[in-house]
Amino acid sequence: MKDQLEALVTQMIEHDIGFEDAVAEFERRFIKRVLEKSNGNQSRAAKTLGIHRNTLSRKIDSLALDHRPKRRRRSRR
Repeated sequence: MKDQLEALVTQMIEHDIGFEDAVAEFERRFIKRVLEKSNGNQSRAAKTLGIHRNTLSRKIDSLALDHRPKRRRRSRR
């Protein structure tokens, strides 16, 4: 995994992606995946991430993440 991360960092540098953009994109994707894994449960996601639930809520807002779980459609009978 470290080799993959190193390759990604190299590609980002070669494509002139700035530090703040890289960090924001990583944070956005990381939090999104943890929220998906916790089915949108922010308390569970915050615990997994090791941050307070209020901090997670602020990050969700600042990163404009859609954290609501996708609901299954009920079939009509």
